[in-house]
Amino acid sequence: MLSAASLTFKHRTYQFNPLQPLDISLPLAPGPENVNCFWAEPVQVETITVGSFVGSVALGGSTNYQRVHLTPHGNGTHTECYGHISPDPAATLDQCLDRFLFVAQVVSVTPRVQENGDAVVMAEEVQAQLDPQFLPEALVVRTLPNGGEKRTAQYSGTNPTYLEPSLAQYLAQHGIEHLLLDLPSVDREEDGGALLAHHAFWQYPFKTRTHATITELIFVPDAVEDGWYLLNLQVTSLVLDASPSKPVLYALTPVSSGVDSSVSFAEAPH
Repeated sequence: MLSAASLTFKHRTYQFNPLQPLDISLPLAPGPENVNCFWAEPVQVETITVGSFVGSVALGGSTNYQRVHLTPHGNGTHTECYGHISPDPAATLDQCLDRFLFVAQVVSVTPRVQENGDAVVMAEEVQAQLDPQFLPEALVVRTLPNGGEKRTAQYSGTNPTYLEPSLAQYLAQHGIEHLLLDLPSVDREEDGGALLAHHAFWQYPFKTRTHATITELIFVPDAVEDGWYLLNLQVTSLVLDASPSKPVLYALTPVSSGVDSSVSFAEAPH
């Protein structure tokens, strides 16, 4: 049974246990009790009936056969590409995301309340936790306090926490390709369509980072410490700008440089 594996990232070697995944996604369960934002309808699951066939074992059918209604941007954990703000029909997540394993860093930050009452994740607070000489491929941002209410929050109309646009700009300029956060959006709920952080992170439309992604509505349990992880960013193959997703972390432990590595992350292709 495989219990340990190693990788090299920027000439540093780490070990991780593939049998100890840390799931930081939120479930897509039906009903109004689950996390929701941007006035999306709750997830709905309907039993399909065709003639005498009933797609429910509980109702006497031979199998469960159901239709699911969901809104990726509004229901649960989701990953999006620059197609979220582009009219380009080719800007779909299935085309933009062509790697699924990344070296990630988890940081925790307390948003700062502005004069207008907005809670904002400030660039300087996050940058203070990053080493500009050794940056990850993916950044996972956990906002504090980290209560369990994030699992069921109804964010619509509440003006939830968002990012200072200069933070998104910093991440783009320093080559961090994937941003994950426990908020409904990197931008203010209502900003007149400016979407400054989205544009800054993707550098759209002039120097678009076509392989960069943003994952929203994650939940990082307190047991997951700040630090370095291998990220497995799992998505569906929906031909859309966004998909429900399941980001999974594996804790990385530094080992001596003499340990052979079966996976190399020394140079990202993008």
